[in-house]
Amino acid sequence: MSTLASGIGDARAVRAWIDGRKVRVELEDGREIAFPAERFRRLRDATDEQLRQVRIEARGRALRWEELDEDLTIDGVLAARWLP
Repeated sequence: MSTLASGIGDARAVRAWIDGRKVRVELEDGREIAFPAERFRRLRDATDEQLRQVRIEARGRALRWEELDEDLTIDGVLAARWLP
């Protein structure tokens, strides 16, 4: 599958928020993606307040939790690199 067909490689986040213990991201092309915080050790162990501190970085290509020292790329999330 090509990167254009899969949406990987060109995706950028415009908004990120927490819904319960799920991380939700709106992409600039209008798609919304979500994943459970429990898939990542640092996010799993975070308090609700720490989890809500998500920021969009790298011109929309990454998510950052400063206090947790955790970074996730949008491409990695789309590629489901977080699956067990």
